Amino acid sequence: MAAVKYHEGRFPPRDIDWLKLIPLIGPANRAVARYEGVLHGIPNSQVLLSPLVTQEAVLSSKIEGTQATIGEVLEFEAEEESATGEKRNDIQEILNYRTAMRQAVSSLPNLPLSQRVVRDAHTRLMQGVRGENKTPGEYRRSPNWIGSPGCTIETARYVPPEAQRIPDLMAGWEKYLHGEAHDTLVQLAIVHAEFEAIHPFLDGNGRIGRLIVPLFLVDKKLLASPDFYISAYLEAHRDEYYDRLLAVSRDNDWTGWCRFFLRAVTEQASENETRAKAILALYEEKKEWITDATHSHHAIRALDWFFNQPIFKTSEFVRTTQIPNPTASRIVRLAREGGMLRELRASSGRRPALLMFSELVDIAEGRTTR
Repeated sequence: MAAVKYHEGRFPPRDIDWLKLIPLIGPANRAVARYEGVLHGIPNSQVLLSPLVTQEAVLSSKIEGTQATIGEVLEFEAEEESATGEKRNDIQEILNYRTAMRQAVSSLPNLPLSQRVVRDAHTRLMQGVRGENKTPGEYRRSPNWIGSPGCTIETARYVPPEAQRIPDLMAGWEKYLHGEAHDTLVQLAIVHAEFEAIHPFLDGNGRIGRLIVPLFLVDKKLLASPDFYISAYLEAHRDEYYDRLLAVSRDNDWTGWCRFFLRAVTEQASENETRAKAILALYEEKKEWITDATHSHHAIRALDWFFNQPIFKTSEFVRTTQIPNPTASRIVRLAREGGMLRELRASSGRRPALLMFSELVDIAEGRTTR
């Protein structure tokens, strides 16, 4: 079968069947609005939802073939010698994704979502990892193609446009991004698919394309913060995800792609809402418990630290919380005795214990919603 190629005349789409989309547009927008309402009720969401940001980075990278869990990532952050070889490379790619997301978000108050934001995010994504020699932050100047390992351009599944066309195509993409649309979520579906079709970079296009989703929602003011994690749905439906993207270029089937994407947004917004509520409930429960158990005015500071860094070395907690050492040590001891913290590795000699806030990690991984 000949490779599918990018072709002119398919963007922006002119023949979407809106009658087929209307039944999905309302539920998708309502689901996002409900989720935004939940986010507004979460104090310090950057801290409380930080494990979900890490999980999004894990799953978006998993779609591209990395093999690491959120637990492994958090353990690596606590103790870098916990991973070596390919596992270490996988984890570093995940950490880069998370950093690229945060860097892009921090730029949005001063810059609209744009080619500049995307290129800066790509620079950070590729820093110090496999692919760092593939011109980070710069559009490719050579052909690339998508297919099974070792395939040629003739046997590829999809061949993006020639390199010399990318500046003009990305300018058109950016113009559409900032234009008016019948529905913002359908616009997002089209923005994502067109970015993936152009495939402007030599590497990292899938991850950047998925990172654009929460940035777009913030840029269009559908969400106040970029805490929207779509990769769980896309990873669970990976084959259909790729097939629907391919069908846009092969068959001009924008309607089928938009239907898939709207379902993804609806289901993922609901799942995000469930997990955010579970984390907030866990926080409220542990706030009451740790205050009563420790009788310390440092209790809430310690709790926030545990939520932000749910796998950690005891020495790191004592060193960085700005809580007096005896009090910090006592809080950790009581949290362990009360079952809030679980020991991953016992202390040995000068090596401190490694602890985990397992209930929080379980929610982030979707193992429980309490």
